[in-house]
Amino acid sequence: MPDNDGLLYIRFQTFGDQKALEAIFNKYKENLVLFIYGFVRNIDIAEELMMDTFAILVSGVARYKETDNAMFKTWIFAIAKNQALQHLRKQKFWFVSPEKEFLSNIKADDSSLPITLLLKNERQSLLYRLLRTIDADYRQALYLQYFEEMKPEQISRIIKKNIKQTYNQLSRGKEALRAAYEKMGISWDI
Repeated sequence: MPDNDGLLYIRFQTFGDQKALEAIFNKYKENLVLFIYGFVRNIDIAEELMMDTFAILVSGVARYKETDNAMFKTWIFAIAKNQALQHLRKQKFWFVSPEKEFLSNIKADDSSLPITLLLKNERQSLLYRLLRTIDADYRQALYLQYFEEMKPEQISRIIKKNIKQTYNQLSRGKEALRAAYEKMGISWDI
């Protein structure tokens, strides 16, 4: 049985229910922009790619499969990640893996960036800033866990690692975050 968002999407696909699509859009738009921004580092492009993600949903190019272990949220974030990576591949000037660049060189404390409006409180803002100080292999997994509240099983599908590798990345990433917090003189409470 699919989750509620999956049911909404199925209702949109089956019956053309625009209210269902609108509910999905309103629920995920800001989080997808923030997630995509971690890759592309441009808020305008992130918003455009978020819209492209929803265009894929509307067009039915990607199909959501109703399975017990495939949550809609995981599926939509995987599409968004693919859109971001496809955009970066089209750019001829990047030389490193886009996943290695996830959240690097982002200044979440810069109040002129629209991204700061999406960060709900000071704790999230600090966590967002500290994520860019840890190893690139851990950033994306921890972002999905802390900001999108995804389970390791969902994260493993998005980052394309097996479940054991995902648990290892999360564990090592948390240790790196703990060290970053302690380096700043802040107690670890995550």
